[in-house]
Amino acid sequence: MQSTPIALDAKLGIAVRDDTVESVYSKVGWRIMPLLIICYIVAFLDRINIGYAQLQMKQTLPFSDTVYGLGAGIFFIGYFLFEVPSNLMLAKVGARKTLLRIMFCWGIVAAGMVFVQTPTQFYVLRFLLGAFEAGFLPGAILYLTFWYPSARRGQMIALFMTATTLASLIAGPLCGGIMKWMDGMNGWHGWQWLFLVQGLPASVLGIVAFFYLDDKPEDAKWLDAREKAVLRDHLEHDQRPVAGTAHGSAWQILKDPKVYSLALVFALLLGAAYTVVFWLPTLIRSWGIADLFMIGIYAAIPNIFGVIGMVLIGRNSDRTKERRWHFAACALLAAAGLTLTIVMQGNFIGSMIGLCIAVTGIASLAPLFLTITSEYLSKAAAAGGIALISSLGNLGAAVSPSITGAINAATGNPNKSMYLVVAMYVAAALLLLRSVRPAQRG
Repeated sequence: MQSTPIALDAKLGIAVRDDTVESVYSKVGWRIMPLLIICYIVAFLDRINIGYAQLQMKQTLPFSDTVYGLGAGIFFIGYFLFEVPSNLMLAKVGARKTLLRIMFCWGIVAAGMVFVQTPTQFYVLRFLLGAFEAGFLPGAILYLTFWYPSARRGQMIALFMTATTLASLIAGPLCGGIMKWMDGMNGWHGWQWLFLVQGLPASVLGIVAFFYLDDKPEDAKWLDAREKAVLRDHLEHDQRPVAGTAHGSAWQILKDPKVYSLALVFALLLGAAYTVVFWLPTLIRSWGIADLFMIGIYAAIPNIFGVIGMVLIGRNSDRTKERRWHFAACALLAAAGLTLTIVMQGNFIGSMIGLCIAVTGIASLAPLFLTITSEYLSKAAAAGGIALISSLGNLGAAVSPSITGAINAATGNPNKSMYLVVAMYVAAALLLLRSVRPAQRG
């Protein structure tokens, strides 16, 4: 079967077959995606390992659920304050220098959690971790817009975001194993080894990214002129599945009410997702599971379903060129799964089935949302707009752990806070459907 040629750069005067196009994108994907995914796995581990560490920290340090909840949330305050400046800097100096700065610094701070002894030290280091890590996620999404047009971006963002679910998959057994078997080694508690072992790799990866990645296709020596022309043509003739707007300046972004609606959707998503992530170990312990390693194993099971669902749903969204209803369906799937988990409390099999359903929806939401955001914003506004929506959205994650911590402390039951999470997912689905419209087809 003969492939249909596509129009390309007039200066080159060439046409390229579909199999050649696929070859170019495959080459790009294998070059940049594995390292980005590994970096995000490490980032997410450093962000969520506090959920496992607190199981031991509260036994060895004077930390209540309220202190833990505030420390877990204050990370996102630092994130909020520095995310937009970081992404604007990336647009100016490039991804390589930005990733080096971000990852090297957050790795040092993450490892520094080893020395925490007081709530104040805990709060300061969690704030600094958020401040230094700020910009990584929006920066990575912006970086992918330099390489992939909208028609391919959903699947690639979903592939990148599998890092969060892969991190959650390995976090349980890894964190549980470190805290169980390294506890007491060299006179340190298991939670101290946890922060050291999972923190320092970020600094090393920042150096690797600086020397391995290229800021944009034109800088890539591993692409020839024909391959660069394919990418340039697709990016210049990008067609977006959702109705976008032409922000020409930062001021226009700030005046757009839909930007704030998207930020509220993201705040609901992050607030709900991190509530689940931070309290999942405690929830599993409430089922009568005492062994730290087994808590980690059981926490990993739902994430297997999350990885599979995230990739398949992202791929189907690209294939059908539809985002909004995919997002709404996943949000309602998350709400339904969590509701089942609550209802089946005391029934291990039923609760685990509920979590598997919930995590399938939860894992798929962020890549769908970030794809929608990147398509709504114009190229000129992408750097500031993605970071603004992300930074405002992180306020949800900053507030929710404290609220749910207070609910859990008042009720003595970690399941009660899940009702709030269910409501947040339903609200996110309804708000996005109202805020974003499908693109008009000519």
